[in-house]
Amino acid sequence: MKKSDLSEFAVEEENFKLKIKRETGTEAQAQIVTYAPATQVAPVAAPAPAPPATEDKAGVFITSPMVGTFYSSPSPENPPYTKSGDQVSSDTIVCIIEAMKIMNEIQAEQSGTIAEILVENGQPVEYGQRLYRLS
Repeated sequence: MKKSDLSEFAVEEENFKLKIKRETGTEAQAQIVTYAPATQVAPVAAPAPAPPATEDKAGVFITSPMVGTFYSSPSPENPPYTKSGDQVSSDTIVCIIEAMKIMNEIQAEQSGTIAEILVENGQPVEYGQRLYRLS
């Protein structure tokens, strides 16, 4: 975590949540690890701020629920799940985020039209990072 300058890492699966938080102060040395079934874990802290380029744009955003690698399609041979202009509903799969060698299908969790894709295929993403802008 120090090498990547991460202060928090969270992984969420069907019945499992793992959250690791590193204190960044000079006197802080301990790590806090929380492990529990998904139904017993408190909500994770507010999403990280988005890059300045997208903050000015109106719309609703689909954000990353975890740290990992963003993939726009199920495999390199397949077309992307979504593209700009596509309508999505709350249960539409919009991408995959690979975390710890597990491919996690990410649902839109809201309805709208994809106005902009904010990340590139294969790009590392952080928890709370904006992936898509809906209009």
